[in-house]
Amino acid sequence: MPGKRPRNATAIPSARRERKAITLDVKLEVLRRFEVGEKLSQVAKALGLAVSTVATIRDNKEKIKASSQIATPLRASRLTRHRSAVMETMERLLRVWLEDQSQRNVPLSVTVIQEKAKSLFDDLQREQGEGSQTAKFSASKGWFVRFKERHCLPHFKMSSTAPGKEDVYPEILKSIIQEGEYTPQQVFNVDETGLYWKRMPERTFISIEEKAEPGFKSSKDRLMLLLGGNAAGDFKLKPLLVYHSESPKALEGYSKPNLPVIWRSNKKAWATRSIFHEWFTYFFCPAIEKYCAQNNLANKALLILDSAPCHPVNLSDLSDNVRVEYLHDNTADSIQPMGQGVASTFKAHYLRRTFEHILEATDGDDTAEIREFWRRYSIMDAVDNIAIAWEELRPATMNSVWKKIWPECVQFHSVSQTDNIAQLQQNIVTLAKSVALGEVGEADVDQLLRSHEEGLSNEELVQLEQEPAGEEEEGEEAAPALRQLTTRELSAAFSHFEAGLQVLTSNSPNEAWNLKVSRAIYDAISCYRDLYSEKERRSKQF
Repeated sequence: MPGKRPRNATAIPSARRERKAITLDVKLEVLRRFEVGEKLSQVAKALGLAVSTVATIRDNKEKIKASSQIATPLRASRLTRHRSAVMETMERLLRVWLEDQSQRNVPLSVTVIQEKAKSLFDDLQREQGEGSQTAKFSASKGWFVRFKERHCLPHFKMSSTAPGKEDVYPEILKSIIQEGEYTPQQVFNVDETGLYWKRMPERTFISIEEKAEPGFKSSKDRLMLLLGGNAAGDFKLKPLLVYHSESPKALEGYSKPNLPVIWRSNKKAWATRSIFHEWFTYFFCPAIEKYCAQNNLANKALLILDSAPCHPVNLSDLSDNVRVEYLHDNTADSIQPMGQGVASTFKAHYLRRTFEHILEATDGDDTAEIREFWRRYSIMDAVDNIAIAWEELRPATMNSVWKKIWPECVQFHSVSQTDNIAQLQQNIVTLAKSVALGEVGEADVDQLLRSHEEGLSNEELVQLEQEPAGEEEEGEEAAPALRQLTTRELSAAFSHFEAGLQVLTSNSPNEAWNLKVSRAIYDAISCYRDLYSEKERRSKQF
């Protein structure tokens, strides 16, 4: 085999591995992370250190702190002014919340972020007890600026009140459709939506009993679904389901490719770019090709997406037959077809089907039997009910939701009567009365359906933080450490950015573009420049 060393080749003795020096700053950072509750393997991965090294630093805590007291005044001041454990935890949870909002393409404002931070801090402080009550936190604008810098936050969608743009996009889309000669059967939209698959209305005895019990709440267990179909309404795509576990016990014995959903997993049950990339390449494009062949259509399609972070920007480059267009940030919520009633109607169907399932499996009157059924109700039951609920959406509903973005394609100007939300809610209430669950009114059903779209609560964020993620025990071998960028690598990366900008600016027909792109790139990589400066500063100190 080319490149493989012959067996009789002279062995060249390998040089002894250079011992890596651990600076005092790094050791103090290790101790700080332990103080705010991080686990051994988490610290090792975050800092790119071996588990044994981190354990040794932890065991020599007193010696290291003593050494820091006789170090330079600058370093000593860093140790004494470290931020509280409540503040560290709050910012960690806030970042998870921001990522969740970003995943769902929810517009934010600085005020909303500040309010969430203050709310989290107050809840964590109460949980810690009187000892932590002395610390004050106002979530000021100065704190917000520093928070963004500390965590090198990616771009997230900010609230916009720009008028007039909603009316412009349908005309842009119309020209794209005319240019590509797409029919309503060849134009698609998909969107992500969350589903608390084991949640009951608040006044049911199941919900009341669960709140009183300690520990994990199954009503907080959320999954993500990608739902979509074409503008004609005659083709609904197989749902993509993202769950926090790849192989839950309930799926044992089932073949995932044969499930009525496309099963994927992510620790936080979020769609990621890699998941979406895979879905587009291996599921969407083949499904379109098959559908077009069955309906004697040219193998081509237009896919309309919002600009959520999980949607890669280069999808059009991956297929010669599918063109991908992205909605403007400030119009997506108001005109995106799947957001005009498809997701909410689907969830109403799912809840109704869940009540039907209870009625089919029990006599409806025995609370003990109902309680036992609900205890055994698994993610596999949810998958089956998701498939049934998705199948129940009528073509009229799938077509009518396009009236804001492409009114010319709409043949049904209202949803099917069987998909009418008010009618579905009445059906759910009627079913609830047939099952001994407690008082359930239309307001309870409406509140439950709306709760699926709410962001993560403070309680859920804390629970997510506390959930075991399969971390290694202290005596076990940790997963490979995360790579740490060197100053040489950072410098090389900056050179590549500069070279790329030089190509654009030298040949660009628009000077305004040059300025806009240059500023955007410099802003985007500012966290890496800060990292480079910090590494340079530390290297000079030691």
